Amino acid sequence: MIERIRHFNRRHLTAAWLGAILLLMMAACQPANGDLPANDDLAALLEALNTPAVEMTPLPTRPTYNPGELVTYTAQSGDTLPGLAGRFNTSVEEILEANAIIPANATTLPPGLPMEIPIYYRPFWGSPYQIIPDSHFINGPAMVGFDTQAFLDRYPGWLRDYEEYAADKNRTAAGIIDYVATNYSISPRVFITILEYQARGLSSQISSPETRQYPLGHADLSYPGLYLQLVWAANQLNHAYYGWRTGELIEFERSDGRIEQPDPWQNAASMALQVYLDQTLSSAEYQQAIGPNGFARLFETLFGDPWLQEDHIPGSLGQPEFWLPFEPNKSWAYTGGPHAGWGARESNPRAAMDFAPPSEQQGCVQSNEWATAIAPGLVVRSEKGIVVLDLDGDGDERTGWVIFYLHLETRDRAVVGSQLGVGDPVGHPSCEGGVATGSHVHLGRKYNGEWIPASGALPFVMEGWVPGDGDNPYEGSLTRFGHTITACECSREENQLATTRISE
Repeated sequence: MIERIRHFNRRHLTAAWLGAILLLMMAACQPANGDLPANDDLAALLEALNTPAVEMTPLPTRPTYNPGELVTYTAQSGDTLPGLAGRFNTSVEEILEANAIIPANATTLPPGLPMEIPIYYRPFWGSPYQIIPDSHFINGPAMVGFDTQAFLDRYPGWLRDYEEYAADKNRTAAGIIDYVATNYSISPRVFITILEYQARGLSSQISSPETRQYPLGHADLSYPGLYLQLVWAANQLNHAYYGWRTGELIEFERSDGRIEQPDPWQNAASMALQVYLDQTLSSAEYQQAIGPNGFARLFETLFGDPWLQEDHIPGSLGQPEFWLPFEPNKSWAYTGGPHAGWGARESNPRAAMDFAPPSEQQGCVQSNEWATAIAPGLVVRSEKGIVVLDLDGDGDERTGWVIFYLHLETRDRAVVGSQLGVGDPVGHPSCEGGVATGSHVHLGRKYNGEWIPASGALPFVMEGWVPGDGDNPYEGSLTRFGHTITACECSREENQLATTRISE
């Protein structure tokens, strides 16, 4: 049933409501010297948004299932057993019992795998309509070759010529979008669609000082301007996306006070957009935005049918062999359990862990210790505090496995183009590149642009040490051969570990 929901022929769906709103806002936002210049892409956009209304088949609703009733489900890209168990209000053991073909140690499930899942009903299920696939939410393979500036140049809206001082330099709107997209690993196309949907960034000029200050409508003095508005949006989007991935997002409070239980058949990208759009739109606008004639319609008009490329996380994904990120014959402290790979401290995904070198002083002190390569790879990004190591060697961090290092000192930091082997120096641990209370290295993984949680179905194992989540970010443990150490923002015997790699 979900396939029928997802693959409506959107070319025959009405968008008259959105087109009317767009035209009204454009009329209200025109500069004093007349209409915006003619533009073929803008004309095509307006024509698509004003497609005559046609009768649409109502979205199907879910029945009330009996406790433990088996329902059919087709595995989606990136699904894991713990994630499905959380969403369907069941357990991994019950899913395995109903699907003997699936091994107990499965990591990611093969997209398209037919399954039966025991379901335990929750009330107030949300929309089953899938807005975009996960492959077009993540800044991954589907974004390779996309030129943000060239795209914005095709439209006459305010984004084309916008500039702002952001992240230590003057940046254009395209530069800001790409910067946030790279750091948070969210597709620049998602941000562009949001900016057109909410602020008419492609089709109109800024209409008021308030729109310039808060283009996404999040009126918070801590988030003025395009850059910080996108940072705020990115944190909301990632927190929901990875909360759905791991099965932790089982309900959210709507802006009108209602509690909504997401439809268990949903995908992560659609859930991220639902949660985000609810925070910035009225209840009626929200219902329209998450349906076929809302965000999805606008995205397809701008970038084509995203469902032609749906999968970006394969089944049975496994990580390469990883070593601990410091030199042999050294002992470092495990100072941070699973926490955000990038972004707000409390946000998802918990994709990173922290390690600190021995030091006679506490705090942010210069260290001559080396953080090292945990696998062979090519340095594809090296900037303030950051080194990104590309393991497939294609030079693009949006494809394959990459290792993300944060808080590396500028001194002696590995440069772009360096080919590193296991144990080669990457940089010195420090406090550069973000908020830190002491010199350390922050380490995370991505696959095809998607942050991979440090614990769970595919744990971030280094030299046999298996991470476990704590109740809160930065808590947690590492376990190997029955021995467990607990993360602590300190350096004491109980959180020390040493690499077993032999120096050459």
